Amino acid sequence: MPLLVNRQAVEKDPWQFIYPDAETGELPADAWPQAAVLPASHLAELEVAQLAEERALGAWLTTEEEVDLLLPWVEQLELVAIEFPVFRDGRGFSQARLLRRAGFKGELRARGDVARDRLAYMERCGFDAFDIPAERFDATDLGAFTEISVHYQPGVKRVGEEGHVS
Repeated sequence: MPLLVNRQAVEKDPWQFIYPDAETGELPADAWPQAAVLPASHLAELEVAQLAEERALGAWLTTEEEVDLLLPWVEQLELVAIEFPVFRDGRGFSQARLLRRAGFKGELRARGDVARDRLAYMERCGFDAFDIPAERFDATDLGAFTEISVHYQPGVKRVGEEGHVS
């Protein structure tokens, strides 16, 4: 999948997603990579502060999970990925805004059913990274961020930008 971070294509993604075992539901005990992304539902079982000292730590959230799962660790997490299972599921937009309002300053990544027609809207909600399926990506997708020039509501301030935070 092509990865866009801050409107730029990224060749190599340093983050590796750690998935629970299909049978036991437990995370693997093996050594984890230096930049690990864990399921949000498993954070409560772990020593997050200690893990964050040892490696870059991220979490992923499905649209069926509450943002509250991540709030105790907003300061320790460097990446939060929100899964968009299908086009018609817009809950990830709200989750992104809630995370930014709660003070999350790290990379906020949209994954799953991510396409050009929603990139600008996702960015206005706080996303700064987009994992786009290869079959949907075209180099012209980078123009999607500037195609809409009029907005009816304020967007979330991106890190380093002046302006309104909603």
